Amino acid sequence: MPHAAVKPELLRWARERARLAIGDLAGRFARLAQWERGEAQPTFRQLEDFARATHVPFGYLFLPDPPVERIPIPDLRTVRNQQLSHPSPDLLDTIHAMQRRQTWLREELIECEAEPPGFVGSARPADDPHGVGLEMRRMVGLEDGWAAEIRTWQEAVGQLRRTIEEHGVMAVINGVVGNNTHRKLDVKEFRGFALSDDYAPLVFVNGADAKSAQMFTLAHELAHIWLGQSALTDAELTSPPSQQIESWCDKAAAEFLVPEQQLKVHWSDLRHETSPFEVLARRFKVSPIVAGRRAMDLRLVSREDFFSFYEDYIARERNQRSDSGGGDFYNNQNTRVGERFALQVIRAAKEGRVSFKEAYDLTGLRGGAFQEYAGRLGVNLP
Repeated sequence: MPHAAVKPELLRWARERARLAIGDLAGRFARLAQWERGEAQPTFRQLEDFARATHVPFGYLFLPDPPVERIPIPDLRTVRNQQLSHPSPDLLDTIHAMQRRQTWLREELIECEAEPPGFVGSARPADDPHGVGLEMRRMVGLEDGWAAEIRTWQEAVGQLRRTIEEHGVMAVINGVVGNNTHRKLDVKEFRGFALSDDYAPLVFVNGADAKSAQMFTLAHELAHIWLGQSALTDAELTSPPSQQIESWCDKAAAEFLVPEQQLKVHWSDLRHETSPFEVLARRFKVSPIVAGRRAMDLRLVSREDFFSFYEDYIARERNQRSDSGGGDFYNNQNTRVGERFALQVIRAAKEGRVSFKEAYDLTGLRGGAFQEYAGRLGVNLP
């Protein structure tokens, strides 16, 4: 079998891009070290396997020099180390997949002469973020008593996602690339991103993050939609952001989830409770971490008290997560794809306005899985 004339630096670039050591791939490619030193060359079949293993487009391996890949949206993350300047293939593939969904849905909505949601870009950075947070709450329909209808804050994360979706924003929570459980998204790399668009705005939350943090990220990314600004973020709950826009979105998200006036009214009854953050979480249907951070920001508790609680709670949550399963595959599609977007694609495929191959690519579902999910959403395909 003929060997591929591939430059050693392209092989090294592909491996490092995937954040893999030679040892991680040695079991599949015994001569990888020799390939990278230029002492041997892979066959075309081996190179195709290597491209799949490193999640790199096959054609990239024949470029004259390693390409410089850039994140296609503004990067507002707090840079903790140099690694963040080199996006992983998991992050890039996720953003590109969401951009494809957005482009398709935008064209579909325009073709159907749908009305765009009026709140995209309705705020400005000069606006009071607390006032915008309350306006977001009103527009999305989170009336003062909404939390009383939901049993737990864990359920409230899903309810909030569905509510946002009903108001015209694609809201995706996923901890892996598509449905590939072998490609888990790295919380240290990003927590979420927003893709602003007049017709098809989208927010994405890294589902690999602790559930206690996902609701805040969801609200934070929604604030970016209100500003009409796409962004990649890390929406950190334990440290202040380094960029002004991120600070603005944090404040709007906090007011959206836990209005200051309401919290202060309740706090007078709770300050002597042994677990005040847990009680607030039940009342506002946010995680105890979000409730505690809000109380700290309003100077109702000290930083020491909050962070002591934070460390203990995260440890408990981590133990609970390690014992939990992956859940039902088709129920997961409600958060990974979204019912409203999926129905748009499924109906377009059924009516012949989009090929089934494109429908599979847009949803990340293939063949029988696509048909089964369509059936669960009430659409019977031929």
